[in-house]
Amino acid sequence: MKHGSCLFVALVGAMLLSLSGCAGDDPLSGKNHDKAAKPVAAEAKKLKVGNNVYLEIQGDQRRVLIDSKVCLRQGQLEQFLTRKHTKEHESILTADVNAKDIHTALLAARAEPGNPVKFLPKYEPARGTTIKVYVEFYDADQKLQRLPAQRWIRSIKTQKDLEYDWVFAGSTLFQDPLDKTKPPFYAANQGDLICVSNFETAMLDLPIASPQGNDDLAFEAATERIPPLDTRVWVILEPVVGKDQGKKKGS
Repeated sequence: MKHGSCLFVALVGAMLLSLSGCAGDDPLSGKNHDKAAKPVAAEAKKLKVGNNVYLEIQGDQRRVLIDSKVCLRQGQLEQFLTRKHTKEHESILTADVNAKDIHTALLAARAEPGNPVKFLPKYEPARGTTIKVYVEFYDADQKLQRLPAQRWIRSIKTQKDLEYDWVFAGSTLFQDPLDKTKPPFYAANQGDLICVSNFETAMLDLPIASPQGNDDLAFEAATERIPPLDTRVWVILEPVVGKDQGKKKGS
């Protein structure tokens, strides 16, 4: 998706205007969420961007919250987070979301999309604003846990945790050539929300060569660290902007 796509700008502007004097819907309400996985202080402003997607603002800090659940605890991975009913067989988390809503919320959080991976005529890694990804959930003892997402992902070959942060590649838009009256399709809605294998349709991707089918570069779920299936998990996306750009993974 090109920088500053006009399909998202109007939505972002309207969303930011609506924040003035309004806290919006509270993503932490509901069963087990009056205390569970509360990402920041209560005075933070929250705006519901779409189903299970929220923008949160506290002072100069902005981040995106995604309500998800565990769908896989063991096996090889191609995604960390996928869209419901798409690629749950190769992703740790799934969420009932529209990927365009996450993209819009990231723009409002001051993240800038770059471009997805390119394979031809030569390999070029995905680029865009670095996004710190965290998970928050309650463990078996009802203690709130917050971890970098990389703690749930490890190299099959080395057994080491994933060593890289994701970047906001921004996916791409496809126009139906047979029906130009249809709105363009946001390709990440095929399931490629937060990827660990490189996809040309990825919204968030790794800025390294991580091709599908390369066993030396493949990743798997760190089973012992992942809570039970169907555990509700907040995925927290924190864009690295300004003076924070370039900090180490998970810092």
